[in-house]
Amino acid sequence: MTVPGLRPGGPLLTERLHGTPAAAAVVARAADRSGDVASAAVPLARVVRGDLVESVHLGHLVVLAPDGSVALALGDPEVTVLARSSLKPLQAVGMLRAGVDLDGPHLALACASHDGTSEHLRVVRETLLGAGLDESALDNTPDLPLDPDAAFAWRQDGHGPEPVAQNCSGKHAAMLATCVAHADEPGWQPEGYLDAEHPVQVACRAAVEELTGVQAWHTTVDGCGAPLFSTTLLGLARAFARIAVAPATEPGTPLARVATAMSGHPVLVGGAARDVTRAMQAVPGLVAKDGADGVYAAGLPDGSALALKVLDGSARPRPAVLAAALRVAGAAGVPGVDLDALAALGSTPVLGHGEPVGAVVPAFGPDAGAGDDPGTGAPAGATAS
Repeated sequence: MTVPGLRPGGPLLTERLHGTPAAAAVVARAADRSGDVASAAVPLARVVRGDLVESVHLGHLVVLAPDGSVALALGDPEVTVLARSSLKPLQAVGMLRAGVDLDGPHLALACASHDGTSEHLRVVRETLLGAGLDESALDNTPDLPLDPDAAFAWRQDGHGPEPVAQNCSGKHAAMLATCVAHADEPGWQPEGYLDAEHPVQVACRAAVEELTGVQAWHTTVDGCGAPLFSTTLLGLARAFARIAVAPATEPGTPLARVATAMSGHPVLVGGAARDVTRAMQAVPGLVAKDGADGVYAAGLPDGSALALKVLDGSARPRPAVLAAALRVAGAAGVPGVDLDALAALGSTPVLGHGEPVGAVVPAFGPDAGAGDDPGTGAPAGATAS
């Protein structure tokens, strides 16, 4: 079996020593180096109600400068994480390298955690149709659309949870299309495409490892059913930097195609009211992707990038932390940026009786809350250059 587009960066899954003492020792050493995700976590955001800090969200964050150096590190940038759907742009690069022919809205949907609107589902179905398949080929977890209005309309039409409505269906449709691109080759059958040893997953894993520069020592199953590979926050930020700068440095490559598709179709990547969509609409050329359990990654067209993990997995502080990190990365200086939209992105009010009585405040940057270093606006223990 051959997998087109593989790059150096780690052994194939079939070459790993599954279940052997040697493999267990390697994983143990990797875990010992990275520590538990709770180790070294610092405040990323504070929840202020009235004049009192009501709660604090801890986590890890790294911001990279255009030259790849660390501009800001909060907590442990080398912490090992499961980046969840923030890996989708990297997986899409792997699928393009393996031979799938997608661009524009169909490639954006391959990178999406979509709202499940009629437009999202139309594009998913077009991807399947282009591969000669229909919805019955999808093996992702059945679900309702993420968007409440879309879910209501879906129910009104007599539907229940279905794979096509689940937010990862675009990625799964692209995985199936990749299989069909190799229909005459043994091992590439669409059936069983979620097996971690299937060549489409081998291609995705190889792209994750090559773009991040980090060996994926941990493999598990994501909520949608696809294999999920570990990485580090620093590696994730490196990958997004490479993707976001690619239209200028590597035009026409899989990385550039992913960046162009995502930044050109931000509503398809998430949804009209979603912070990932609003961020890309506010900052031209931004490539951003949210992930479950408090993960976010983004890259700017100059090569600046960021990645973050909220320790408790909460989505609540992510917009405020993302907006603050984008400002640290220089998003406000991107030509054509909508500064008002960027400011609105980070606005997360705390409500009392339906009215704002506080806010989620980032623990770093110019809007840092009480208890942070007044000189740098960073929590104690943060490093910056």
